[in-house]
Amino acid sequence: MKQDWADLRPVLVEAIGTTLYLVAVTFVVAGVIGLALGTALYTTRRGGLLANAPVNLVLNVLVNIVRPIPFIILLAALGPVTLEVVGTTIGTEAAAFVMIVAASFAIARIVEQNLVTVDPGVIEAARACGASPLRIITTLLIPEALGPLILGYTFVVIGIVDMSAMAGTVGGGGLGDFAISYGYQRFDWRVTLVAVVLIVIGVQVIQFAGNLLARKVLRR
Repeated sequence: MKQDWADLRPVLVEAIGTTLYLVAVTFVVAGVIGLALGTALYTTRRGGLLANAPVNLVLNVLVNIVRPIPFIILLAALGPVTLEVVGTTIGTEAAAFVMIVAASFAIARIVEQNLVTVDPGVIEAARACGASPLRIITTLLIPEALGPLILGYTFVVIGIVDMSAMAGTVGGGGLGDFAISYGYQRFDWRVTLVAVVLIVIGVQVIQFAGNLLARKVLRR
């Protein structure tokens, strides 16, 4: 059943806005949390700047538990937590909360894997000079791994876009919800195609921007 685009246009604009909101909020909040978790994973490992086996074990277990869970299942599994934190298990805010949780642990592992590539000799030299762990982390460790970290974050942002498309299952809105509610369920494939094209364009823009920024950083 073909629908009137004059009626659909405001709904589409709202869906785009919701998707941008979900992606932006998740990226900013999860980006900070994931960076902290990933740095903690790296620095608390054996021989690390803040070596602490119990803390490292707990962090690893948490990341290994949460990271592999499919987002659609995580939405249901975190229902009680979402209700406690947000006050509801449906809507945009509820979806954003679960997206932040999922993205934070994904980013944590990516950050850890990229920090591992930093030459240990450079860190040891800084420690020998008396630099504090915090100074080494902020002025040496993260800057040295910045290029790969940007690429890793770019990969995660694309994953966040994918998660936002599933936010409609809990009434989170966005392009995914638009495609299902006004396209798939009403047998209007034009609507679904428009949503898919917009998502693909968004992903391409994100990937291009991430590659460009990483290339500039790596050339320094």
